[in-house]
Amino acid sequence: MQNHTNYGSSKSREANVEDLTFQDDLPRAVLRPNEYVLLDGEWKFAVDPNDQGITESWYVRHNFSQTAQWPGSVEQHLAASQHDLASWKDKIVVWYEREFELSQEALAEHDTDSILQLTFGACGYETRVWLNGHLLSTIEGEQVHMGEYTSFSYELEVLRPVNKLTVRVTSSMDADIPRGKQESHVYKRGGIWYQTFTGAVRSIWLERVERNRLRSRVGVVSIIEDNLVRFTLTTRIHDPGQYKIKLSVFGAESGKYDKLVAEDEFPLVLVAGQKAQRLVLDLPDALLWSPETPNQYRLVAQLIDERGAISEIETKFGLRKFEARGSRLYLNNLPVYLDGILYQPGNASYDQIKKHLLAMKELGCNLVRIHIAGVDPRIYKLADKIGILLWVEVPSPHQSTQKSRENHRAELMRMLALIGTHPSVVIWSLYNEDWGAQDIAVNVDTRQYIINMYHFMQIAYPQFIVVDNDGWQHISFEGRLKSDLLTAHLYTPDLNHWKWMLDELTAGNLNSVAAFPLVVGDPFFYRKQVPLIVSEWGGFGFENYGGPVDDSARASQIALFKKELRKRSFSGDVYTQATNIEDERNGLIDFETGELTVPAGLLTSSPDPDQEINRNDRH
Repeated sequence: MQNHTNYGSSKSREANVEDLTFQDDLPRAVLRPNEYVLLDGEWKFAVDPNDQGITESWYVRHNFSQTAQWPGSVEQHLAASQHDLASWKDKIVVWYEREFELSQEALAEHDTDSILQLTFGACGYETRVWLNGHLLSTIEGEQVHMGEYTSFSYELEVLRPVNKLTVRVTSSMDADIPRGKQESHVYKRGGIWYQTFTGAVRSIWLERVERNRLRSRVGVVSIIEDNLVRFTLTTRIHDPGQYKIKLSVFGAESGKYDKLVAEDEFPLVLVAGQKAQRLVLDLPDALLWSPETPNQYRLVAQLIDERGAISEIETKFGLRKFEARGSRLYLNNLPVYLDGILYQPGNASYDQIKKHLLAMKELGCNLVRIHIAGVDPRIYKLADKIGILLWVEVPSPHQSTQKSRENHRAELMRMLALIGTHPSVVIWSLYNEDWGAQDIAVNVDTRQYIINMYHFMQIAYPQFIVVDNDGWQHISFEGRLKSDLLTAHLYTPDLNHWKWMLDELTAGNLNSVAAFPLVVGDPFFYRKQVPLIVSEWGGFGFENYGGPVDDSARASQIALFKKELRKRSFSGDVYTQATNIEDERNGLIDFETGELTVPAGLLTSSPDPDQEINRNDRH
C-alpha cells in the first residue's frame, strides 16, 4: 500500500500499551503483526431522501456534492450538511464514497498468499459496500450487514491501482432492532431516552492478511483449579489441507510480556470456510486476574500450513473464575462485593470513555455496568489492564415481537464473538427492565426465548454470570430462577423509604419493592438461593426526581444510602450513574474532563460503615 498519513503497524502500537496515554488506532482487542491504513477522514457524502440510490446505481456513478468525516454519526453529518435533522422520523439513507490507491508492489502481493481486508469497526444499522461498483459480501457471506455495535470485514478481490469504495448506510426508528436507549417509534427522545447516534460510528481500515489465517477473535475460559486455559480460535481457510495451530503464552517480566511460560502445537485438517476450534494449554502456577492484581498474559497464536507459511494473531488475557454460590459471589474462590456504577457512554469518544473509566476506578468502583450499549473494544482492554469488572448488556429492542427476538439473538452472537477474550467481563444482561420484552409476564414465547438464551449462555460461555431481565420480572420455571442473580432497581431520595425497601427485599418480599414484581412465571421462593443485587439506585439530581442536587449534599446522601446497603445481605450494588447524559443530570464525573465532582473513593465499601461519611476527600 502507498504511504499514508493514517499508516501504522498493529504490533508497534501494542508495544506502547503499558503507557495509559498510548495511541491505539484500531478499535479491536486482538492484534496482527501487520501494517494497516486507516481510511478515517473526509469522505464524499450524500443523503438519499427518496431511497433511489440503488435503483439509480449511485455505486457506479453519482455526483457526491457534500463531504463528511468518518467516523461520525449520521446525525452529525446531516447537521454539517445543513439537512433538517427533525425530518428524520422514520428512516434515513445516506451514502459515503472515497478512493484509495495501491502501488504496483501491493497489487503484485495480492496475487500471492495474501488478501487485502477491509474492516468496519462498527457501522449501521444496515450497511452495503461496493468496491469499484461490485457489491461485496462480508466474510460471513452477508451482502447486507445488520448491526451497528460490532466490527465486520470484507475480503477485497477486484483491485485496481486506484479503487473506489462506496458505502450505503440505512438507519431507522424501527423498534424491532437493538437500539439501547436511542429513541424509536416506541420510546421518544427525552428523559431517559436519547437522540439516535448511528451510521459510520467507528474507524474503518485496510490491512493485508493471509488467505489462510486465524481471525481476530479469541475466546478464553480458565478453570483455575486445574491450571488449564481453554482458548477458542476461529480459522478462515481458502485452501483446504493439513495445518497446525501453535499457541505460545508469555508472562510479564520487567514490564514486558516476553517470558515464555507455555507452548504447544495442535495438528488440524481444515476445510474451506470458517471454523471455531477449542484448544487447551496447561499454565501451571499461573497468576490470577482480579481488580486488585490485574495479572495478564500475552497469547501468540499461529496458523501454520504444510509449507511453513504462518498467520499470526496476539492478544492479552487473564485467568479468573467468577461465580455465584448460594447468596454470595466469588472471584477466584474468594467472596467479593460489587461496588458498581451505571455507565451510559452515549456518543462519547474513546478518549473520553478512557477518562471516565479511570475516574470510576478512582471513585472506588470495582464494577462498571455498561448500560445496554455497544462500546469500543479498546475499553474492554483498558478494563483488563487497570483492573475493573464489567457488566455488559445487549442493546435492547423496544418492542416484543418474533422479529425483535431474532435481532436480539443476532446482536448477542456478534457481541459474544468479540468479547470472549476479556477477564474483566464477568456479567451479561440479556434484557433490562422488560425493554423489548414488555410482555414477559404474559407471553410464554417471550419467556421461553429468554430461558433458551440463558441456557445457551450457561453451556457455551460458562465464564460469565447471566441475568435474564435486569431490574424486575425475572423468570422462574418450575420454581427455578432463570437468572444467576436476583436484581432490583430501587429509586427513592428518602432515606427512611430506602431502609424499608432494603428490608423488604432482603426478607424475600418480591412483590412490594420495585416497579413490577421481581419474578414472573412460576412461583419462586428467594430463601437466599441466589445473590441479591440492587443493580440501580441513587439517581440523585435527576430532574423532577428529588434528592440532593448540590455536589456536597449528593456525596453525603450517597454515603448514607451506601451504608444502609452494606448493613444488609446484598452481594453488590450499582449507583446511577457515572456521567450526565442529555436530560439525565445525575453524574458524578465531568463528561468532558473525567474529573470527579464528589470525593474520590465515595463508592468504595468501607469495612466500618460508620466511617463512610467521613471518608477523606482526595479530589
